[in-house]
Amino acid sequence: MLDFPQPPKEYGYVFLADTDKALPKKLDPNLRYVMFSTIARGGKSLIKSCKDLHLSRMVCYKTLRPEFADDVVEQRRFLREARVSAMLQHPNTVPTYELGRDTAGHYYFTMKLVHGYTLREILNYRERYDLTQLVEVIVQVGHALEYAHRHGVAHRDIKPENILVGPYGEALLLDWGLAKVWRPDGTGHVEGEVLTRDLEPSLTLTSGGALQGTISYMSPEQILRDPQIDSRTDVYSLGAVLYEILCGKTPSAMEQVDAVVDATLNKIPLKPSAVTTQVIPKLLEDACMACLVKSPEARLQTITDLVRLLQEDWLRT
Repeated sequence: MLDFPQPPKEYGYVFLADTDKALPKKLDPNLRYVMFSTIARGGKSLIKSCKDLHLSRMVCYKTLRPEFADDVVEQRRFLREARVSAMLQHPNTVPTYELGRDTAGHYYFTMKLVHGYTLREILNYRERYDLTQLVEVIVQVGHALEYAHRHGVAHRDIKPENILVGPYGEALLLDWGLAKVWRPDGTGHVEGEVLTRDLEPSLTLTSGGALQGTISYMSPEQILRDPQIDSRTDVYSLGAVLYEILCGKTPSAMEQVDAVVDATLNKIPLKPSAVTTQVIPKLLEDACMACLVKSPEARLQTITDLVRLLQEDWLRT
């Protein structure tokens, strides 16, 4: 089990004074949440912890950043994220509690507050973790994606930053803001999909020069904004995360956006065993490379197929 710091006592202890406190006869929704503290800043959103006075518990409170709060496209994505998160009720997704508007009329939604590390933070200290532990994280994320795909949702933003590992070893798939959902007739809404302007800020370099960010995990069809994109894009992206777990680099580890795009579209990545001196189990390597095939038709077809492979006895290969 991964080692995590314990949350502050006031976050986790249950006290009689909280459980038996009377609920006011007249509830003011504007006074429900108090003790706000920012815990993360996304490119377009703010995530805070706060206390829900009605239920006497700490929760996660998400809003759009002020500069995007009145953007119609971002509002639609935000609503989709909240509702997709709420509708996909699975042990490896974060429960959504409430969707509403604040006193300024801006959207917010609340979720379970989970104390843990993102997979990005874990990979920054890769040497501390056993491969078995990290593959188990991928398996759990795979279960969340299996569930989502069976309910007609493709995530489209699988990356280490969107995977949270909790204090009991639970892995949670976060951020459904780019999820694709289809109409009953099988068509999907296209709102520009992933625009070029969305790619630029996502490419960052760590102090050690390792590439990370959304574009590093995008499938070829996602980069090409293919209107027929489907759940196989998540197979590619989860395979890219597995690739990084195995060898410490992304499949298209370049420094410039154009170079990453070119490599993703046109170049077959080296096998993980050719990138690292670590011993890579053959079954894991083969499963990973099957996910990274550029053509969706020739790629490993489902997350279920990947999970089944990862649950085999790969230590013996």
